[in-house]
Amino acid sequence: MTDQSVGIAAPGDKDKAIATLELAFAADPVMRWFWPDPAVYRATFSRFVGAIAGEAFEHRTALWLDDGHAVALWLPPGLVADDDALLQIMLESVDPDLLIDLSAFADVIHEHHPVVEHWYLPFTGVDPFIQGNGLGSTLLRHALATCDLHELPAYLEASTVRSRLLYERFGFREIGAIQVGTSPRVWAMMRDPIPPR
Repeated sequence: MTDQSVGIAAPGDKDKAIATLELAFAADPVMRWFWPDPAVYRATFSRFVGAIAGEAFEHRTALWLDDGHAVALWLPPGLVADDDALLQIMLESVDPDLLIDLSAFADVIHEHHPVVEHWYLPFTGVDPFIQGNGLGSTLLRHALATCDLHELPAYLEASTVRSRLLYERFGFREIGAIQVGTSPRVWAMMRDPIPPR
């Protein structure tokens, strides 16, 4: 570990870690486009995260800080979302009037996803009560050091201008702006590894 304060969230920590992410994403444009009803958002978010990034807990790539108040779920090369579970969740929880736009949005997201070996960050967030203290940056810096060590790029989708600007400060570059139908805008971003000096 490059940052001694960064810990691994074990499988037994999954509920606590996802609860932090649920708070962090409560006003996220994409999540609330999926589920504008707060009750549906709260009832669905945990399963959604599990389908996309639940394997991070088993593979020791779920990172956290401050007793779980800051969380980053990374998928290493070769690890992918459970698309079947994800499709079922969306069919059960999303307003049917949104499904056509959502399907097209998901297709474009998929088209931007790199085919080269890479690390993927689908979820990272900090409890809103303590945001602004650098915990998210610490988690990001720690994981990117691993990417650099293994000479692998990192990929993510930024869902707000603020997060896009943050990721740019860490070396990510925009590789595509995604907006389909009624969807909010999302920025696909890639970071090349930085070789050792």
